[in-house]
Amino acid sequence: MCSGVHKQYFGTVLKPYVSQSAYQRDMPAAQWPMASNPSPLLPFKIPQSVLVVIHTPALDVLLIRRTESDPQAIDFWQSVTGSRDAHDEAWADTAAREVWEETGIDCRPGSALGAHLQDWQLENVYSIYPRWLHRYAPGVTFNTERLFGLQVPAGTPVQLNPREHTHFQWLPYRQAAELCFSPSNAEALSLLPRFASPGA
Repeated sequence: MCSGVHKQYFGTVLKPYVSQSAYQRDMPAAQWPMASNPSPLLPFKIPQSVLVVIHTPALDVLLIRRTESDPQAIDFWQSVTGSRDAHDEAWADTAAREVWEETGIDCRPGSALGAHLQDWQLENVYSIYPRWLHRYAPGVTFNTERLFGLQVPAGTPVQLNPREHTHFQWLPYRQAAELCFSPSNAEALSLLPRFASPGA
């Protein structure tokens, strides 16, 4: 763990960000649909993930909508997120890989945007949603999420992986925060002006 990293702890039962968005139409956690257990041949997810706020110099933020098998499920808009593939995978490598896999934007080392990926030195610790607990080892209930920012030029092309996300949109950061399902994601967007490079 890097020194100087600030951690934020979210409640044990997460609910949609309190705003005037449609996500106030939440339901009790007990009513969330539960997916079937994964194949025993698949490894459990590591409870360490990244959240990458992709934004333009004008602080317009990229949000992507998660693919849901249930047509009645509410829209789940979010920033790029994803778990480490291995315990020794560097946070920045996880962030660049997830950005590439989910949006087609290349910020891997040596790419044109590689130097624009910024580790905010912030970590969120929160309860894993009940509907996704089956993805983790028995007894694991909390996830640590490392925050990153990625500044890209306006008009940067986005290529979604349809197995994971169906739509994308660019919104001013405050409006994007209201639309996010996850409270930690909404909080990260509210911090964007603190970390974004002015006039870059």
